[in-house]
Amino acid sequence: MKRILFFVLVSVSLFSLSLDAKWTDRFQSGKGVSGGGAEAGQGATKVIPYAGAPESFHLLVEGVSNTVVNISTTKKVKVRPFNPFKDFGPSPFGSEDPFKDFFDKFFDAPEMIRPERSLGSGFLFKPDGYILTNNHVVAGADEIIVTLADERKYKAKVVGTDEDTDIAVIKINAPSPLPYATLGDSDELNIGDWVVAIGNPFGLSHTVTAGIVSAKGRVIGAGKYDNFIQTDASINPGNSGGPLFNMKGEVVGINTAIFAAGQGLGFAIPINMAKKFLPQLMEFGKVKDRGWLGVGVQELTPELAKSLGLSENQTGVLINQVFPDSPASKAGIKRGDVITKFNGTEIKKYNELPGLVASVQPGTEAEVTILRKGEEKTVKVVLGNREASKEVASAGEEEETPSQKGAADKLGLVVRGVKPEEASKLGIEQGRGVVVERVEPGSAAEDADVRSGDVILEINEMEIDGIKAYQAALAKISKGDIVRLLIRRSFGTIYLAFTLQ
Repeated sequence: MKRILFFVLVSVSLFSLSLDAKWTDRFQSGKGVSGGGAEAGQGATKVIPYAGAPESFHLLVEGVSNTVVNISTTKKVKVRPFNPFKDFGPSPFGSEDPFKDFFDKFFDAPEMIRPERSLGSGFLFKPDGYILTNNHVVAGADEIIVTLADERKYKAKVVGTDEDTDIAVIKINAPSPLPYATLGDSDELNIGDWVVAIGNPFGLSHTVTAGIVSAKGRVIGAGKYDNFIQTDASINPGNSGGPLFNMKGEVVGINTAIFAAGQGLGFAIPINMAKKFLPQLMEFGKVKDRGWLGVGVQELTPELAKSLGLSENQTGVLINQVFPDSPASKAGIKRGDVITKFNGTEIKKYNELPGLVASVQPGTEAEVTILRKGEEKTVKVVLGNREASKEVASAGEEEETPSQKGAADKLGLVVRGVKPEEASKLGIEQGRGVVVERVEPGSAAEDADVRSGDVILEINEMEIDGIKAYQAALAKISKGDIVRLLIRRSFGTIYLAFTLQ
């Protein structure tokens, strides 16, 4: 009996070792394992082949680190001597203060010029000394010193900058061709891909960090073309302008921003965005031509989609404003349309559209696919030039805080008519809209982000030209109905939607 038990245990052990070896062999060979197919049952999850983490990034770093540079800038700033007595009030000696002349001369001396220094990173992308970095690294610099990987130092000049995308090109003159990085394709990046950042955090030259792409298309409020790659490869002050490499050793991003309070949250500009504007920066020193559609857009939330008669899962961006005489206006695009594609590219997030439009040459005919009242149509638009138009949606200064009196209506709002003298200040035509004086705490309107000072222009496509029109629109709304408001706020018009409770 003991012999039989020993044989069973040994057999099970050998079988387990055999299985472990097979799994190990498959992972080491990059074949992975599969839980799908008939054996796993209908609809079973399949495990994607997985080659495992890199054993080392040594060869990659060795091949590309000589393309990364340290950028040191000096800016001359004016400062006044600090006067510790300026807030002490009048002298106890009165106008006959014997020390007045001394302190006036010592502390109220003319402004002095003081150098202000900062550090950043960059990378060579051409053998004749052209370097890509962030605009904020070199903006306003009086002197730029570039230090190569071999410790050689050169003065650099600014070739071109673009504040909107935060990219800049600078150049050094070296006696011989320099090693340079290959620009990759950031669109090919997948969430979970390994990436390597090289830069000069805190002045510590050629520091290497590795991580994965943790998200794409991030909006962090840095500008109108927010579309960042998020990575957990450590990025710190001084990394700005440095390259983010993929496993092929290609630059896929320009390290740009961090969350000061966060850990493992770094952001890089996709290299494809930089590539679109590089020719103009190198030729003109700025971006002269940027495509312009002439619309204001916002996120298409499930509530807004339902209010437009669309599926809650509908993708696209909602147009909340069409500028007069803009390309969109001339092509017949209207406020309330939903853009689902631009030149065949599907639009899933509202921050994707500005970059796509801007990258197209002005004067080019573009195809814009829209949904209007649930019906899809394709409109051809000849794009304008954003840099030439500089059209801005603005309503001027915000209205002062309104009174907080009155009982809230069924929407959870207290509203009043627009005074004639307020119209231009609020950015609306005479006789349009009602002003929100108060939003009931805990109401659906508050949850939808309706704010005091907003001007309601439409309710469910009914134009509101005063209190009577507002009350008439309310009379048509019942509990459980979706309410879609067109609102004028300081920066332009937006749609808000919620279900009446």
